[in-house]
Amino acid sequence: MSVLTLPCPAVLFDVDGTLVDSTPLVERAARRWAREYGVDADAYLSVAHGRRTSDAIAGFLPPERVREATERLDALEAAGVDGVSALPGARALLAAMNGLPWAMVTSMDPAQLRARTEAAGVPLPPVVVTASDVPAGKPDPAGYLLAARRLGVDPRECVVVEDAPAGVRAGRAAGATVVAVTTSHDAAELAGADLILPGLAPVSAVPGGLRIEVPGLHRAP
Repeated sequence: MSVLTLPCPAVLFDVDGTLVDSTPLVERAARRWAREYGVDADAYLSVAHGRRTSDAIAGFLPPERVREATERLDALEAAGVDGVSALPGARALLAAMNGLPWAMVTSMDPAQLRARTEAAGVPLPPVVVTASDVPAGKPDPAGYLLAARRLGVDPRECVVVEDAPAGVRAGRAAGATVVAVTTSHDAAELAGADLILPGLAPVSAVPGGLRIEVPGLHRAP
């Protein structure tokens, strides 16, 4: 059994795929939207996770259609929360942060975030950064930099917890230590992270940081 402590003044969590699993909802909405707009659903889904909806759509439609198409997909995703749940270990970790400050940094809009976290029983922290709070989405580090600033901490001393390649790149660009979980992507796709875990169950908060206890910790090269 390997045990590692990561000292940090705050933890910055991604949400979808890290704390909350909304894969069934997202895939249903994306496939319906793709049919309506003549987009290859598999191609869209392969690049959309962890990114702002508008940024992902911009790779498939001309600029003049992006806003309307984004509003349509957002509406489809907001139509329900069937299948949304907390990922293993997420609620236990957040309920026992032991005074360690934390924030959410998500590519969702505020309405999506509220609906999905409520459905999953995941609490919202005082500091939340959504897609509408920053000029550029992940892999741009703006969201993580803003969250650290709102918490009054140095982003280079924080731990970012992510599940998607775009989010890993954003955390690294912010200068943070990045812990990736393989809940939505293979470890090979998350190789930019400092540490790769199967999920949050092995993670607990201790005074001044996180404690990770798993057999065979995978440190990314």
